[in-house]
Amino acid sequence: MTRWVMVADLRRCVGCQTCTAACRHANATPPGTQWRRVIDMEFGEFPDVSRVFVPVGCMQCEDPPCMDVCPSTATRKRADGIVSIDYDLCIGCAYCALACPYQARYKTDRATFAYGTGATPSEAQRFDAARVAVATKCTFCSDRIDEGTAKGLVPGADPEATPACVNACIASALHFGDIEDAQSNVSQLLAENRSFRMHEELGTEPGFYYLWDAR
Repeated sequence: MTRWVMVADLRRCVGCQTCTAACRHANATPPGTQWRRVIDMEFGEFPDVSRVFVPVGCMQCEDPPCMDVCPSTATRKRADGIVSIDYDLCIGCAYCALACPYQARYKTDRATFAYGTGATPSEAQRFDAARVAVATKCTFCSDRIDEGTAKGLVPGADPEATPACVNACIASALHFGDIEDAQSNVSQLLAENRSFRMHEELGTEPGFYYLWDAR
């Protein structure tokens, strides 16, 4: 069984937001919608202050609260652990956005573009009417994963089958792979380093891990 997960090394992330830009470009998300964000956090008191940059987005939970509240069954969890949305079934109630403890769900009520009401040629070419008035979120670039694996490529190893944010990371802070494979890059990283998951106390079993120190 495959379980795709993402790993962020907080010791390497420099807060450049390249992953955010890559996600926006790859998924043509509208203004105000950021499926991949980087939070800038500061700790301590002057002069002993330190900063850490934390990439966040949909955590692809093993037990996703958003799925439990969806009245139309539009939100589903795939066999490989990715939480998806069927736009044809979504009724735009946004219950999932309220239930998500990671603030990773978005809803765009009407088409919006970077420069007002008119779409640029690039935006017009990539505009998807199916994503208006429905819930949207990060899906680990599932289209890339599906198309890549169909060609025999390995997500996390072959860029063509790997999420855009991971490919774009200039500091090699983001990693992707199959946690069920003991030899995968993510399994080895988690075995060699201390890690945590966001809001583990909620029992959602996120598929997004953070490294913060060597074992």
